[in-house]
Amino acid sequence: MLAGHYATALIAYQKYPKASLLYFLIASQLQDLLWFVFHFMGLEKTGPSDVFDATLSNMVVNMLYSHDLIPLLAWLLIIFVLGKLLFKDSKIGLVGSALVLGHFALDFISGHPHHIFGIDSQSVGLGLYASNVFLAIGIEAISIVLLLWYFFSQEKSNGIQRSQSNTLSIIGLFVFGIVFMLSIATTSFRELFNIPEFDLGFNTNVPTLVMTYLAMIFYLNHFVPKYKQTKN
Repeated sequence: MLAGHYATALIAYQKYPKASLLYFLIASQLQDLLWFVFHFMGLEKTGPSDVFDATLSNMVVNMLYSHDLIPLLAWLLIIFVLGKLLFKDSKIGLVGSALVLGHFALDFISGHPHHIFGIDSQSVGLGLYASNVFLAIGIEAISIVLLLWYFFSQEKSNGIQRSQSNTLSIIGLFVFGIVFMLSIATTSFRELFNIPEFDLGFNTNVPTLVMTYLAMIFYLNHFVPKYKQTKN
């Protein structure tokens, strides 16, 4: 999943506003952010290298340290400790860990295949990006609709009123996520737009993904806290 993970962070922040939304957003996408770090360290090299050649179905990476089940235990502990230390609240740390675990669970049904530890170990997950990418995107879209419906309905119950433009700004980010995934599901931008081979230094795959993820994090961190609370 891509955008779907962020939706879980909105609900966590709604329940525990004492913490920062940024913490929950990072926790919800921790494994993917670690994947980028490990890619640059040479531990989880990702192909194809050119972003214009990449699709969800042809992306190849062994997410050994970032996504496999055994390393997940370490990431759960680390994010819990960070939440407890930063916000002086064990519950917030536990919620952060729940988001990390939720990332794994959502990837299980809609994402790349993961393993217990290494590609020679038992596969954990349906691996729909490789076997049925459009089903994977459909599952993510349904998950986003349900999560956002719950988020906005709870806000209404809590007397929180957002402007229409702010609500649409939040929803728009998730629509962008699904449209973006559909656009690169099985056909690369090079095939779609007949883009010639070139290397200008900005068309590499993982750096482009990093910019996309960070832009989405900062976008939500800007728009989600902007609301007007009505007086009871």
